[in-house]
Amino acid sequence: MLELGKSGSHGTERGVVPVLSDGAVVATLRAATWKEAANWKEAATAEVGDRHWAFQRGGSRELVGRWAQEPADSVRLRAHQVSVWKDSWTMELDGLTVDVARTSVWKGTHRYDSGGRRLAESGTTGGWKPRPTLTTEPGLPLDSAVFLLWFEFVLGRRRIAAAAS
Repeated sequence: MLELGKSGSHGTERGVVPVLSDGAVVATLRAATWKEAANWKEAATAEVGDRHWAFQRGGSRELVGRWAQEPADSVRLRAHQVSVWKDSWTMELDGLTVDVARTSVWKGTHRYDSGGRRLAESGTTGGWKPRPTLTTEPGLPLDSAVFLLWFEFVLGRRRIAAAAS
């Protein structure tokens, strides 16, 4: 299982969020502001092994990821919102088409399937400030799993912002 750690924990500097697998850091995410809901942006950089990723909003209904050194219009990972009313999404993860289904309205969790095969399921940590978790099936690349965790984080922030409005 993967989970987002707390900003600045596990030897990371403040503003850097570790991605943990069994308590070990396997990747990091850095966003403009993780704590301030009023100023947060739907953009982050990720370090997964020796690869650097840029995640960002790609229009009003898309979240995209590309290698940081690629041109800004390149896309390797994409989440596209199919319906705002049903909050349904589809994804392309480096050429793999993925269907996203919401599993809990209250917790904001999702199931990720491709070709009838389960790839991952999201969850949350307990506590006052729950953080996204992701249980993946063998074969899902870590780069894609980190993108899914960031996707879950962004949707969680959107829910918080909508509830505060």
